[in-house]
Amino acid sequence: MNLHGKDIKIFAGNACPQVAADIAANLGLPVGKSKVETFSDGEISCSIYESVRGSDVFVVQSTCYPVNDNLMELLIMIDAFKRASAGRITAVIPYFGYARQDRKAKARDPISAKLVADLLTAAGAERVLSMDLHSPQIQGFFNIPFDHLLGVPILAPYFIEKFKDNHEDLVVVSPDLGSVTRARNFASRIDAPLAIIDKRRPRANVAEVMNIIGDVEGKRVILVDDMIDTAGTICNAANACVEIGGATEVYCCATHGVLSGPAIERLNASPIKEVVVLGTIPLDMEKLGPKFKKLPIAPVFAEAIARIYADKPVSTLFI
Repeated sequence: MNLHGKDIKIFAGNACPQVAADIAANLGLPVGKSKVETFSDGEISCSIYESVRGSDVFVVQSTCYPVNDNLMELLIMIDAFKRASAGRITAVIPYFGYARQDRKAKARDPISAKLVADLLTAAGAERVLSMDLHSPQIQGFFNIPFDHLLGVPILAPYFIEKFKDNHEDLVVVSPDLGSVTRARNFASRIDAPLAIIDKRRPRANVAEVMNIIGDVEGKRVILVDDMIDTAGTICNAANACVEIGGATEVYCCATHGVLSGPAIERLNASPIKEVVVLGTIPLDMEKLGPKFKKLPIAPVFAEAIARIYADKPVSTLFI
């Protein structure tokens, strides 16, 4: 029995309105009537044009570029809903910005991911729904429930269908040691062996030496990561698979296509045949070109939201 809100409402920030619209459509709901604008001095203003009193409100907003503007929009929207007496407010953040600043790498570093967690809670969020955090431990930064969706259950079926006629020569490769768990999960889903890129710098100002743990010679390689930012890691891994390992083809996939700086040029110049990302961050696919493929996330987020609203487990989505 739902006791935390009389109805469910989906609202969108300016970061990914299409994702919010697709989620709402999957739930058979309209997108809530709201408007987020910026004053001439850069301040953000939020107007809600319908009652949310007692409602179970879900605010959809990726904190991607421009990160600070989108984060501030989300905080202000949450505050507006809290002051409008929403029954419960869930921040739906397909891409969680600042997730890479999750620890002190050197003296006097901030832990910005923890700061963002505190800001969201202080603003009035009572629950967070996100996908593929850079570090899953960030869930522990929150003192409110955090539902962590995974990108692999969406990405794996695409490659199963793509190589359904011939998958015997597939190898899943983790581009670095930090992505091994994700790549192992992916490999088990498509029933393929796992290899790992081990990169190390012998000493300062000496180029990295890459070793491949596992056999990729004569194989078709699928590189799996949580995000592609400047694409340096993924492109270096692709080159290593071909030049050192002897792979015949290289594909790559990631949950978040950040694609900042020289990423697009690097990927187009690399031996990677196809780049598959999820729709957690808005991308102009026509501008990216035929090498890039984007898979929808709205059905999974809609199912998670429906389960949260009905007080049912979200963990079944990972099976």
